[in-house]
Amino acid sequence: MGRATIVLLMRRLVVLPALLFLAAGAFAQTAAVSRPRILGIDHVSFYTTAPDGVQKLYGVVLGLADAPAIEPGGTVRYMVGVQWVGYGAAPDPKATDRMDHVAFTTDNIVELRHYLTANGVKVSGVQGWSDHSLSFSIVDPEGHRVEFVERPSVEHAASEHAAVENAKAGAAAPASTSAVSRRMIHAGFLVHNRDAEDHFYRELLGFRPYWHGGMQEDKTDWVAMQVPDGTDWLEYMLNQPEHPDLHVSGIMNHISLGVADMPKAQATLESHGWKPHDGEKAQMGRDGKRQLNVFDPDQTRIELMEFKPAQKPCCSDFTAPHPSE
Repeated sequence: MGRATIVLLMRRLVVLPALLFLAAGAFAQTAAVSRPRILGIDHVSFYTTAPDGVQKLYGVVLGLADAPAIEPGGTVRYMVGVQWVGYGAAPDPKATDRMDHVAFTTDNIVELRHYLTANGVKVSGVQGWSDHSLSFSIVDPEGHRVEFVERPSVEHAASEHAAVENAKAGAAAPASTSAVSRRMIHAGFLVHNRDAEDHFYRELLGFRPYWHGGMQEDKTDWVAMQVPDGTDWLEYMLNQPEHPDLHVSGIMNHISLGVADMPKAQATLESHGWKPHDGEKAQMGRDGKRQLNVFDPDQTRIELMEFKPAQKPCCSDFTAPHPSE
């Protein structure tokens, strides 16, 4: 072996460890993709078989302004501040679940998609919409369709100025002055495998416990998981039949509109022609917050809830900040 050959081999032996080190570093950077912020609930969409009844509930009783749909399959949106509740025609009127999807707001849609992909989650492509938002969707471990949305302004706090600017951009009409609420504070859906959902929402996405409780002190029927970078939450609805009927799924797969004062909110509903009846009446929740449920024509529950508890909750203490208007 000549001297030149020996020198070349020695140089390669020096370079090889350096290349391996750089490759290991690149792998570590790929594996350690950071998660962008998840700020709150952007919107929730449902199906209906009775659009006129939905319009009466949202537009008249709840006093919410409507706006054109922006996503495929939707027919109308009802604005809750800068958030919205969407409705579209039920593709199968005999189906027992009227929830289409829940959407959360992020400040970086591309990086969040990259983060989920790097962690083995199957994601859709990013789509742009007429209100200048960007979104992609996933299916969570329980089969719920979940969407993530980035808006031109990443600040989640609602304002009249933001609502007007969105209206100019084709997103929505300005907020109604008769609206019973201007803030959606949580959405809930049926969960059968809490461990699987915790792995996805808590461990992967960073959602944090807010409160948990049940009809009995020693049993957990509801778990409130707050978004990592805001005060809105997702509520697991536990201990229900594997195949619930429309009535049960309508109660469990629900949204909650925040109010500061329930008697005042009820007075607003009554001024719009609503009257307490059957299951639609004000009551004290197990979490110590006053609440009032109303139902759309397909039995989907819309829960009015005070932002803060009026008394000590059952079962557990709150472990994160309360939302506000």
